[in-house]
Amino acid sequence: MPSAEEITAHHDVVAPPGRDPYLAGTGPAPDVEVVAADPSWPEVFQGLRTRLVGALGDRALRVEHVGSTAVPGLAAKPVIDVDLVVADPADEAAWLPDLERTGLVLVVREPWWQEHRCLRGAEPACHVHVFGPDAVEPVRHRIFRDRLREVPEERALYEAAKQQASRDTAAVGGHSMDYNARKQAVVRDIYDRAFVALGLLPAP
Repeated sequence: MPSAEEITAHHDVVAPPGRDPYLAGTGPAPDVEVVAADPSWPEVFQGLRTRLVGALGDRALRVEHVGSTAVPGLAAKPVIDVDLVVADPADEAAWLPDLERTGLVLVVREPWWQEHRCLRGAEPACHVHVFGPDAVEPVRHRIFRDRLREVPEERALYEAAKQQASRDTAAVGGHSMDYNARKQAVVRDIYDRAFVALGLLPAP
């Protein structure tokens, strides 16, 4: 389990010079539209989870629904975010071919950031984030998701930030990374309040 210091630290992920996290022919998703919450999203995730576990069996150490579609009532981009934990993301031969056979496509490889990989799928629209057992980010994702599920005021605040970020990004023809940057300050404030509530940070 990561330490409190590791969990509560915010990092700007920057690729090393000359490195690009996106594989050739891919790039940030252009669609930044935020839509009303769809009550079917948890069911869609369960179907996706069945697909992932069916492909990997016990190599799928953890499959978790994260992101905005995992929060009932929260407007979101209609893309299911999944955290998939495997023994060693760097050993792609042990898990990637089986996921590719299900129609998922590897688009991001970031060995410099917790060995993160990301695959995209179209049916359903999804992002599958692959991490190892010691990675901090899946822990942070669950904390953020649970905070939004449990505190209506935080959910409303985040929804407003998402909608504003979507409008502002679309207005200038930006992409998903621009959208994420526009709501980052609100995201980090929510994280910090969640950390305080869990006793991982002292109260201000």
